[in-house]
Amino acid sequence: MQAVELSPADAPAAVGLWEACGLTRPWNDPVSDFTRALGGPSSTVLGLRASGDGASLLGTVMVGGDGHRGWVYYLAVRPELQGQGLGRVLMHAADDWLRERDLPKIQLMVRRGNDGVVAFYERLGYAIQDVLVLGRRLDD
Repeated sequence: MQAVELSPADAPAAVGLWEACGLTRPWNDPVSDFTRALGGPSSTVLGLRASGDGASLLGTVMVGGDGHRGWVYYLAVRPELQGQGLGRVLMHAADDWLRERDLPKIQLMVRRGNDGVVAFYERLGYAIQDVLVLGRRLDD
């Protein structure tokens, strides 16, 4: 199974998947996130589809680079298909996408207390980094 770049027409299915996986938050408009990723020169959303079924989205990962690091967001696999290796396939696709753009590092953020997700990433070779992430809203 191979991840492919999604198109604007995939936004409803991708956002529905993100909602089903509990990834969305009221302060982040997921449709805008999807649109921005596809419209940017250094980002995209990759997806997995069921074999022979062009409409069935099984998983997604948003990937982009800031010129120094690659970042991953919205890794999502249909809840009933989790634990079958699709998340691993998507993360390898994100790695490949970033390598093709010569980015030397990949990073992501996980909400505190999400131990199952941290364990997933640790199995893929990720480690907790000794940094703090600071931020503020620009729409205030």
